[in-house]
Amino acid sequence: MASACLVSGYAEPARAAAPACETAPSDSFWRAPVDTLPVHPDSARYVSSIGSDAPLHPDFGSGLVDGRPIGIPVTVSDTAVPESRVTFDVPEESDPSGYRIPSGARIENGPASDGDRHVVVWDRGPCKSYELYDAEPRGGNTWHAGSGAVFDLRSNELRPDGWTSADAAGLAILPGLVRHDEAASGRIDHAIRVTVPRSDQSYVWPARHQAGAAADPSLPPMGLRLRLKSSVNTSKLEPQAKAVADALKTYGAIVADNGSAWFISGEENAAWDNDQLAALKGFKGSDFEAVDTSGLGRSPDSGAVAPR
Repeated sequence: MASACLVSGYAEPARAAAPACETAPSDSFWRAPVDTLPVHPDSARYVSSIGSDAPLHPDFGSGLVDGRPIGIPVTVSDTAVPESRVTFDVPEESDPSGYRIPSGARIENGPASDGDRHVVVWDRGPCKSYELYDAEPRGGNTWHAGSGAVFDLRSNELRPDGWTSADAAGLAILPGLVRHDEAASGRIDHAIRVTVPRSDQSYVWPARHQAGAAADPSLPPMGLRLRLKSSVNTSKLEPQAKAVADALKTYGAIVADNGSAWFISGEENAAWDNDQLAALKGFKGSDFEAVDTSGLGRSPDSGAVAPR
């Protein structure tokens, strides 16, 4: 697969062929179109609080910015590797075991980064994603992280209510990343992870956790779905940017963490065309609206959507 790096330092035979491993089930909230759902009654307040004039920003691309790679790297593993030992700053809300992290797994913004330092491993045999926040390798197949989670990518089960993950909203990161292979195909069929400067001390389905700056109903809650308005013209965009913009119209973006306004997340990949992606910065907050997804979920503890 061209979109991510395959790394493994463990000399075992490759796993037997397994069913294809997608990043989310077909009935997951990640894959649910929201282009026909109603506008949220508080949409104008949410957009204003995020920044009506702030530009959309693809937080991924090729090459380096300030000497660091751009985006969240996805380490793809197709071989069985030993389970890693991981300790946490927040063990009470982190999965304690089950992480099989290949030797050489990449860290967001590089190994010397002082940022979020996410590690995302797409283990395609058992179809799981191992995700760490503020990850530090300690040698000998041992890691330390702020928090972490193991996601079964074939399941719609959400994390326990109130638990974080490697993301403030308690959601998986991998399914919400824009990947180069899907953008190159011309179709991104899922919602995209987005950050906001300040969030409310609340969360809405499918989020399971909040990291709010204040109890302020004008601020977006974790889990809020935002979409690019249908009236926005995307026809003149080049292919990579158009695929992203069309996904934002159809599937929207999910508020998953605090950060810069309208920063959407994608994988680090040398094949991105930064000139194409730069055109996305021509959109701004006022081109978006919040979506009322109150009738989308099947049950509070499942990420599956109700039949429509």
